[in-house]
Amino acid sequence: MSACKDQDPRIHAIQSRIRVVPNFPKPGIMFQDITTLLLDPKAFKDTIDLFVERYKDKSISVVAGIEARGFIFGPPIALAIGAKFVPLRKPNKLPGKVFKQEYDLEYGSDCLEMHIEAVEAGERALVVDDLIATGGTVSAAMNLLERAGAEVVECACVIEIPELKGKEKLNGKPLYVLVEYR
Repeated sequence: MSACKDQDPRIHAIQSRIRVVPNFPKPGIMFQDITTLLLDPKAFKDTIDLFVERYKDKSISVVAGIEARGFIFGPPIALAIGAKFVPLRKPNKLPGKVFKQEYDLEYGSDCLEMHIEAVEAGERALVVDDLIATGGTVSAAMNLLERAGAEVVECACVIEIPELKGKEKLNGKPLYVLVEYR
């Protein structure tokens, strides 16, 4: 599901604040730069508010943010809906025992980690990131949470690049996005 199809007037302002940087970090990539969105307090607040409006009554107890930009959007959403925030980190960034999940990227592979005790069985979780492209990272995040016994309710991203078909890697889990880049 996409908020951009709902014609909420805030969506246009959010979309207009996302800068597209050609050939970054490598040739052929059209990088979706959310730092320009963060420079506009109203657009940034509207972004958070749209997610909070969607999730405030869904009994979500865990908001899991994917490193690094999921750490920008996840904590304010978690605070506003009364959920805990669980960081999903790159390898060797968390002390103690962790679950690990490797995944493929369009240009290589990577790994996410989560503290073993961060999530309890039966908790309802929301996965948050800035962007879904091929779906590998979001899928890995879902797998970490489900291995801990959580129920992933939905995945939320500010931006989706539909042509990369990332939604197909989510095994039917709902994906909510604010902006589609075509």
